[in-house]
Order: sequence, then C-alpha cells, then structure tokens
Amino acid sequence: MRRPLVGALATLLLTGAGTATAVAAPSAPAPAQAPAKASPAKTPTAKAVDFAGTVALSNCSGSLIRLPGSADDDPALVLTNGHCLETGMPGPGDVVVDQPSSRTFSLLNSSAGKAGTLRASKVAYATMTDTDVTLYQLNSTYAQIKKNYRIDALGLSADRPSAGTAIKVVSGYWKKIYSCNVDGFVHELHEGDWVWKDSLRYTPSCNTIGGTSGSPVVDVNTGKVVAVNNTGNESGERCTENNPCEVDENGNVTVRKGINYAEQTYGIAKCVAKGNKVDLSLPGCALPKP
Repeated sequence: MRRPLVGALATLLLTGAGTATAVAAPSAPAPAQAPAKASPAKTPTAKAVDFAGTVALSNCSGSLIRLPGSADDDPALVLTNGHCLETGMPGPGDVVVDQPSSRTFSLLNSSAGKAGTLRASKVAYATMTDTDVTLYQLNSTYAQIKKNYRIDALGLSADRPSAGTAIKVVSGYWKKIYSCNVDGFVHELHEGDWVWKDSLRYTPSCNTIGGTSGSPVVDVNTGKVVAVNNTGNESGERCTENNPCEVDENGNVTVRKGINYAEQTYGIAKCVAKGNKVDLSLPGCALPKP
C-alpha cells in the first residue's frame, strides 16, 4: 500500500511537489448538418475536477463523500484507506465498526486552499480485507458543511466503472491531481498479508506516491467517485509490502513495476442505510463483516 506519511518528514523530503490543476476538456462544436440528416450522438462533456470536497489527513488523502440516498441533514462521511486508520492498519480479516474517533481533516476548496477543519465522531467502517477503505462519520451534516464552508461533498457512484474510463486521482495531502485512464481490473491483488479483490489498475500516467493513499478516483465524465487510491508496485518485487502482484483466476501471478492501483467503491452504496448508517446486513452488501 502507499505508506502513510508523517507530515513534517514528508514535507522535508518532497518540498515543492507540484500542484496540478484539472481543466474540463472543451466541447468540440457540432458539425453542421443538412436538414434532412439526423444529428450525431453527443459525446459526454468532461466534468471539471478540482480539489473541492477533498480532504488532507495527517498521513493520507481522502474525500468528503455523499451516497446516492444521503440527505442534507445526515451526518457527513469521509472516505480514505483502511491502512490510513489512526489506530494502525487492520490485519487480514479484521473489520472495524462504530469505533469512537475525534480525528480531524483539512477540507479543501477548489484551488486546494484550506476551507475549514472537519472532525470525526467515529470510524463507521474500516477494513483491509477484500478492499482497503475507512469511512469516518463526522460530527457535522452536509448542510452544516455547505453553510459554513460553501463546499459540497463528492458524489459516490453506485455504478461499476468501465475499462478505458478517463479518471483523475485527487490528492488532498499533496494538493496534486493525477490524470489517466482505467487500464483494467485485477481478480486479486496481493500485497504482503493482504488480498484485495477486483482492484482497479491505472494506466501509467497515474504515478501516485506515498501520501496519496485514500485519494478519491473521480470519473471525469460524471464527476463522481468510483474508487479510492491505495497502492502501487514500487520496485518490482513480487507480492511484498509496497510491491503488490496481480493474481488471476487460475493463480497466475503478474508483477507490474511502477503501476498503481485503487479499490472500487461502488459496493459501498449497497451497505449504507437511511441516515448514512453503515448496515452490513443490507441486501446486496458484500463488504466484509466483523
């Protein structure tokens, strides 16, 4: 996984890390059509992806997210990696639910400036089994955050992304945006003692680094979060920490040095009930249970 960083040390090591700004691709004007001809199908216009709604943790990145069924007065949720949990990385098979937390998050605006500070009330869910996610429940609602900071949460897509989709990985920790495409999906991604299923593989231009863990992966066509950035093979080793390997349905192992990965998040939507309450007993919820 992308190792969590200690802020001061990371800043000393990587002072001056550049800030990339995403700009919506301009729409090409439609070609003139003779009256008798049908208009061609329109290509979806890419959404402008910036830092608004992302957060910086003490050691990782994350995002303020909203589920399809979330209401304005629901307690808001922050999404990051399981391995960014302040109490340490969950072991294989471990699942954390409803654990008290007062962790704080720096909420960013569109230009990566700090809009305000958010505070957790609990860890609603965390695991590194099958996936690599932590969901923090905040002590403020979406409506309160909107009123106080004029920031909207990022929508979490309930749909599985497709290979070839244009995406951006938005790191609140480094205030940097990576642009690439979904290269494909991995049956199992093995790293040390952990196994993640149906991981999303990036094309090479998303060369994420430590501290980008937990960054939202945003579909530029919809503007919604489809995955959470979590790891990459740093030195070409096979299935070791910071060097994940791909394992297919037949057990064949592939190592891709320099390639990075994320964990899909569409399944989370099936595990969150009314009031933004994580409910692992909901029909269709496949997140690991304690």
